[in-house]
Amino acid sequence: MLFEPRSGRLAAWGNALLAGLVSPDEAVLSIVGEDAVHRVAGLPGEAGPVGLTLALGRLRALGVSGLRIALPAPGHPLGLSGPPEFNARALEAEEAVLCAGAALGLVPEVAQAGPEGDVHVSVVWHCLPVREAPPADVPSLSEAERELAEALREATQALTRLDVAASGPVAEAALSAYRARAEAGREVLAPGYPARAVRVLALAQRVDLMVSLAYRNGHGGAVAASEMAARAEALRPVERVARRALVAAYNSAVETQGL
Repeated sequence: MLFEPRSGRLAAWGNALLAGLVSPDEAVLSIVGEDAVHRVAGLPGEAGPVGLTLALGRLRALGVSGLRIALPAPGHPLGLSGPPEFNARALEAEEAVLCAGAALGLVPEVAQAGPEGDVHVSVVWHCLPVREAPPADVPSLSEAERELAEALREATQALTRLDVAASGPVAEAALSAYRARAEAGREVLAPGYPARAVRVLALAQRVDLMVSLAYRNGHGGAVAASEMAARAEALRPVERVARRALVAAYNSAVETQGL
C-alpha cells in the first residue's frame, strides 16, 4: 500500500483551500479520506474539539498562510522546529503539520474501534505551540529528486545481490496499485502543487513501497544474520531519503510561495 501520511493530506488540501483552489467541502473530504471523522482539539479560541471545516477557517483567521509537514524518526527530527514538547509528541505520532504564519502545529492521535473488516477510524489533531524556525533537514525538490534516483538504484542493486528484492503476487499487486496511482499523477497531490512535486512524491512512494515489500516478503536468500544485517543496512538510508523527499514534496506549495 502506498504511504500517504495523514499529515500530507491535511497539508496538501489545506494549502489548496488556503489558496482558494478548492472548496471547504472538497478539502475536508480529501483530508478525511477513508477515515470516519477528523477533529481538531486545542485550537485557540475554541473550548473543545471542532470539525475540520471550522478549524481550517479559524487557522486562516489566525494568520496561517500555509501548511508544512514533518515526518520525524528516532535520531532524525525531519521537518520539526521545536520546542522539545512538540517534537516529542510528533515523534511519537511519527508525523505532524506545522503552520506558516502562526506559531502552531498539529499532531494526530488516531483511534480505531470495531471488528476486523469494519474498523471505525477517528483522528483528533492536537493543536500545540511550535517554535518559529526553519524546519530540520528538509531538502529542495531538486535535491530530493536527485537523492531518490541514486538511492533507488543503489538499493535495488544491493537487494538483488542479497536476493530479497520484492517479488511474488503480493508485490505484483502492490506495484500494480502504484502504477495506477502514478498514472493518475494529478490525484497524487492537491491543486496548486508544481509538477516536479508530483513527480518527486510519486518516486518517493515508489521507493517507500520497494522498501516495505523487501521487509514484508521475508528474508529471501538473506537467511544468515550477517546477510539480514546487510539488508537492513541497505534499506536504512533509502528509508531516510524517501521520507526527506515526501516532506519536500508536500511542503513545496509553501516553499514556492516563500512563506
